Amino acid sequence: MDYRISEPVVGPRPEDVLPASVTTAVKVVIVGGFGVGKTTLVGSVSEIRPLTTEEVMTQAGSDVDDLAGVEGKKETTVAMDFGRITLSDELVLYLFGTPGQQRFWFLWNGLFEGALGAVVLVDTRRLEESFEVMGHLEERGVPFIVAVNAFPDAPWHPVSELREALDIPEEVPVIDCDARERVSSRNGLLTLMRYLHTLTTNPESR
Repeated sequence: MDYRISEPVVGPRPEDVLPASVTTAVKVVIVGGFGVGKTTLVGSVSEIRPLTTEEVMTQAGSDVDDLAGVEGKKETTVAMDFGRITLSDELVLYLFGTPGQQRFWFLWNGLFEGALGAVVLVDTRRLEESFEVMGHLEERGVPFIVAVNAFPDAPWHPVSELREALDIPEEVPVIDCDARERVSSRNGLLTLMRYLHTLTTNPESR
């Protein structure tokens, strides 16, 4: 029996194909509280069309989701975001953005599995949401850096004050980041890679 294919089979786009020189692939998670910019960061830096699982927020979720500080947010990630960036001829990062709402945190353990490191996005308007996020990473033994995302109305604090407020060890990098900007997001990922290299060469810094 012959079967008619209704749509032509389309091959991968050139930008979706990994360079033949790539020898190392690393899994990195982008974590943070609700509405801190995880989906934005993955989308800004990914060289492939990012996979997102955003759904429109409805009135039904207003009783369980704390929208303080992000009242204008219309969509939210319900599973994960996924993207990819090639940092060098040999190294590629696979990016997994986690859902921010606590009711979806049960998915985090699966996303953390096999991750070499993490970028914790922080919103200075809602610092308290970062404590539990970093606690999950510490429990799982996943090294991380902290990236303070740029929001127009967010207060600025010196790094020393942020370290004290969030109880961040001195060796953990704390950087400024604009998740909307590819260069800024890429620099954040490079900072994580340098930190992970430091941990490899100097295990006492853990």
